[in-house]
Amino acid sequence: MPQLVDPHDVILAGENSFLRLSRDRGKSESERSSHWRVLWSPAGAGHVLFLQGALTDGEARVYADNMGLARWLQETIEVHLHAPFADARLAVRDAAFDRTGSAQSTVVERVVSSEDEVVMAWWDFLAPFVLTEPPGYGGRPLGVYTTFFPARGAQLTLNGDPADGGLWFPERHGRQASSACLAWCETWVRPQG
Repeated sequence: MPQLVDPHDVILAGENSFLRLSRDRGKSESERSSHWRVLWSPAGAGHVLFLQGALTDGEARVYADNMGLARWLQETIEVHLHAPFADARLAVRDAAFDRTGSAQSTVVERVVSSEDEVVMAWWDFLAPFVLTEPPGYGGRPLGVYTTFFPARGAQLTLNGDPADGGLWFPERHGRQASSACLAWCETWVRPQG
């Protein structure tokens, strides 16, 4: 009989959509964003955006409406995803978060702080698929299960300035993906204990 309940401890439920751009078809990234909408975690619920690239002159930035959640994400998950985002010396900029649209058309995430407005948009989606990477996969101690909606089109702006670079379209475990995906229904787990 198949195992119907995952044996691991849940540490986060929510979303982690991303938008990455490149000027050389994915050999390097000109922009990288990691947008979290957390419904449940030990640090509470809330939103966090990690941003780095040419628009920020290479500086990694953190925007959040829950500073404790931002720090928890840095030390627990981002440390395994992108080291510059895990730097606890980064200031956390207080921000408001808003989403409009749907995965049937266009999704826009708007992040507004006292100094900046970041707008990310995804559209023209490929077929969604469920990504399943249990703890230990790829040498990472945490596991993640999520539904990817890969976008064929995306845009990132900071204070009205559009990011330079384009998307690329890698495969993920045999499925067509994109460097810009909505990652919804996301659950992060760790081994019990």
